[in-house]
Formats: sequence, C-alpha cells, structure tokens
Amino acid sequence: MSIAKKYLSGDGVCKVTFTLPDSLAETAKTAHVVGEFNNWDSVSLPMKKAKNGKFALSLELQKNNEYQFRYLVDGTSWETDWEADALAPVPFADEHNSVVKL
Repeated sequence: MSIAKKYLSGDGVCKVTFTLPDSLAETAKTAHVVGEFNNWDSVSLPMKKAKNGKFALSLELQKNNEYQFRYLVDGTSWETDWEADALAPVPFADEHNSVVKL
C-alpha cells in the first residue's frame, strides 16, 4: 500500500505516510508529494529516499477531509497513485489526481 494512515487521538489530525510506488521508485532520483494540502507547491514536500530505495514522506493532515495529490518524479513526471482512496479526473487533461480521504 502506498498510503498509510494513523489517526492521532484528540488532535483532529491524521498522520499520513505517502510512499512512492515501487515501479516509480526504481529509477527515480527525486520525488515530491504535491497536492491541495500544500497549494500544489512542487518543491515544498520532498520525499526522502531510504536505503531500501523507497521514497516516503509523512504529513499531519486534518481529519474529515479529502485531498487531491500527485507525485512529481525527477521534477518532470507527474504520477498518479493508483492505490489511493479515490481518483479525480483533471478537467484540462486526460489525467487523474489521486485522492486521500481522512
């Protein structure tokens, strides 16, 4: 699974860990999580590459919300997480954003 959720009691937030799918991580040099939660800023949320080659990033997001996002790989390739909670069509392209529901 590429998205793990841990609901934090009493805080009104959920710790969400995004993990770049293995098929993308194999050749990636950099990866960022970009979405509604960071105003689609393509550089503010870099994922860290672990020794096992996986890219991951954890964020605390507000409960009872859903957020659209995508991965930006190597600064040029926008990727959808097909294992996300849902997919949302992008109105200006034949693409989909991933959706995490909390």
